[in-house]
Amino acid sequence: MYLQRKLDSFLEQWKAKPDHKPLVIHGARQVGKTESILHFAQKAYGNVVNINFFAAPKYKAITEQGYDAEEVVKMISFLDGSHKFVPHDTLIFLDEIQEFPEIATALKFFCLDGRYDVICSGSMLGVQYKRIDSFSMGYQTEYEMRSMDFEEFLWARGYGQEMTDRILRCMLELSPFTDGEFKRLQELFLDYIIVGGMPELVADFITTGHFGNTLPLQRQLVREYGNDIRKYTEGLDQARVMAVFESVPVQLAKENKKFQYSKVTHNASAKDYWGCVEWLRDAGVVSLCHCLNFPELPLKGNYDIAKFKLYVADTGLLVSMLDDEGQNDLRANRNLGVYKGALYENMVGEALSKSGYPLYYYKREDSTLEEDFFVRDAEHLYPIEVKAKNGRSKSLRTLIESDKYPEIQAGFKFASANIGMANRVTTFPYFCAFLLKRYMEQRQAKN
Repeated sequence: MYLQRKLDSFLEQWKAKPDHKPLVIHGARQVGKTESILHFAQKAYGNVVNINFFAAPKYKAITEQGYDAEEVVKMISFLDGSHKFVPHDTLIFLDEIQEFPEIATALKFFCLDGRYDVICSGSMLGVQYKRIDSFSMGYQTEYEMRSMDFEEFLWARGYGQEMTDRILRCMLELSPFTDGEFKRLQELFLDYIIVGGMPELVADFITTGHFGNTLPLQRQLVREYGNDIRKYTEGLDQARVMAVFESVPVQLAKENKKFQYSKVTHNASAKDYWGCVEWLRDAGVVSLCHCLNFPELPLKGNYDIAKFKLYVADTGLLVSMLDDEGQNDLRANRNLGVYKGALYENMVGEALSKSGYPLYYYKREDSTLEEDFFVRDAEHLYPIEVKAKNGRSKSLRTLIESDKYPEIQAGFKFASANIGMANRVTTFPYFCAFLLKRYMEQRQAKN
């Protein structure tokens, strides 16, 4: 079963550009990179040269005669004569390049040569991607692939563009969903939260119609992340990286969700563990949410590097890391309230991050004022509050109404509630979060 991905249209647009450069697709393991690339390649090219450096390490010899495109092609043909190279109708797919990052040096020469298209991919964990990027700077196009977002999950469930258009139209018109629409979208979104966005898990859920295999598959994937940590952590303490990763659910369960090194292990410090946090972020396993120094524009650079929250990049994996009691309650009784502190923020943070927003929050040290996320348009800053219930939003009202924050004139609240607006606060259901960026862009275009 092939699941439609947003990468599909990106690949078509990439190939359609006459001067397209070699493409490097990076992201965490099992997000669907290889399957999507091969699905595209088989339709778009007469010849596909598929080289996997993990499955076939012999291909690490293809640069022994140098990195020139013609020399690399000769060496590939020498190692396997079945490969055909037809100029302008051949894709060279270099997979699992974290096993052989030096191959990226050849991208410059393939770019200058222009006869063959090249796509590289791999679970380029931690420092490996930085090495690859440095070898081919200026001669490549990059794409970060994440696990499936809610829109892709809707596609997998058989819903087309009209569903996305309907949700976005309701948001723009501030028109509440009908009771039937609201109930169905909530059900679909809860399925998505439990299953997560890993394609293998989504395909299994659609095929079987139940969650029976979901948890074992999720926990196997978490174990594979652990194996990757042990394999690719160069210059870092593997045990420390794992300890940081395993502490994320515990940190999110706290009332104060700011990441604390002391919760990882006794006497832990930023000096010992910040590199571990960076590694997990670069691996695509977690998302960093920085604490603003003050809620004002610009956002970039306006944060305290020592204060941040960590979210698991795929909420389904976070669900699998919960305690067994929480697992049973969530899956059997569909009770999203269990472990709510972790789940609600993580799922909105995931949606914002996947749509291209960097993550920021704010906590004022001398008061209880705290806001979960922020987004911006050309002139204004918009705080976002994530509510477990559709209750009062004291911090949100303070930011909007106080003269101390002139760039904040309105805000958003995500809750288990229908669309509405009151006192300059727009309320959206959780399942709308994946469309917030498009909502902001279209609303600004009309003004």
